[in-house]
Amino acid sequence: MTASSEPDGAAADRPVLRIIAGNPSPAEIAAVTVVLTVLSGGTPEAAPAPTGGWSDLSLRLRRPLPPGPGAWRNSAFQ
Repeated sequence: MTASSEPDGAAADRPVLRIIAGNPSPAEIAAVTVVLTVLSGGTPEAAPAPTGGWSDLSLRLRRPLPPGPGAWRNSAFQ
């Protein structure tokens, strides 16, 4: 059943994690919950700050020099 086909509030009533066998302690349930949360990506990470053009290393590279007469002289102007 998808979340869109459920009535409002029905998804909040369902448990996210259900123990069907055994008798785990609260500490064991907490450990399993933490592991599943981390593996599912439940903790959002801060987005990295955008960097400006000054830190772009590709701007320091030059284009390949075209071969031909006077290419060595034109290399100073690129």
